[in-house]
Amino acid sequence: MSTIRLLLGAFATLIVLASGLVEAQTYPAKPVRVIIVFAPGGGTDIVGRTVFQKVSEQTGQQFVVENRAGAAGMIGAEIVSKSPADGYTLMVYTQTMNVNAHLYAKTPYDTQKAFVGITPLARLVSMFAVHPSMPVKNVREFIALAKSRPGEIAYGSSGVGGVQHLATSSLASMTGIKLNHVPFKGGAPAVIALMGGEIQAIITPIAEILPHMKSGRMRIIAVSSKERVKQFPDVPSIGETVKGYDYSSWFGAFAPAGTPRPVVDRLNAEIRKAMQDSAVAANLSAQTLDPMPMSPDEFASFLKADYEKMRTAVKASGARVE
Repeated sequence: MSTIRLLLGAFATLIVLASGLVEAQTYPAKPVRVIIVFAPGGGTDIVGRTVFQKVSEQTGQQFVVENRAGAAGMIGAEIVSKSPADGYTLMVYTQTMNVNAHLYAKTPYDTQKAFVGITPLARLVSMFAVHPSMPVKNVREFIALAKSRPGEIAYGSSGVGGVQHLATSSLASMTGIKLNHVPFKGGAPAVIALMGGEIQAIITPIAEILPHMKSGRMRIIAVSSKERVKQFPDVPSIGETVKGYDYSSWFGAFAPAGTPRPVVDRLNAEIRKAMQDSAVAANLSAQTLDPMPMSPDEFASFLKADYEKMRTAVKASGARVE
């Protein structure tokens, strides 16, 4: 009897595997909904539309992009978390997903269990800029000045828990300096405030700095990654001065947890193929974004490490939303 049960179990497993392979071969058999959890026109929207338009061309099937913004991405993510795990509802989210897990007292889903990562799409590096009136030309001089003037130097952000806030508070925590956080309603207003002298420093995504770099109203002193970026090879990284510092964000593609692995693998292969396309790569590079493809297993490991990294960053910032 036990032998028969084992054989039946093995047979059932083979059926499941076979059906998964068939499903992957026929997928996508109908339009796929791609929920971008932030508003149109932002970096997440640009990356998602660029990549999935190419995936649509490759597969001959529609990948319909839908922006569902609000609550730092949690409105769109909740929709995806409650969608069927069949590969026909996908999501484009950012590192903010892991930030929210530690920033908010409660989220409408379990960040680590509600989704399966398909692949990162691109890496987002920030740039460290100061107002021209600041008597500093590099990170070392900035740290020295901040130590001599604790709490006097104001830096801007897009709001509590934003990239700018956590990137700068992480720098302050690692170097023992005290800065004055001034939140704005978005990264762009914070950059304008820097140029107007309302604040003295900011670490913000390169794309927000790019239009103003030659204005003479700010001084670029570093990038936030541990190494220099190819688009600006002459700009040093913060990590060259502050060992261990690396604040690069990311964009990623996700599906609801439980999505069949063959479907996830098919999506991974199509997205990676799309990111290898010269036009897609050029489009991302123009936005100072670097393609960041990984296998689903590599992405899973990356997400776990980033989850813990964001725990440390949020704790260092002292931010908390009840």
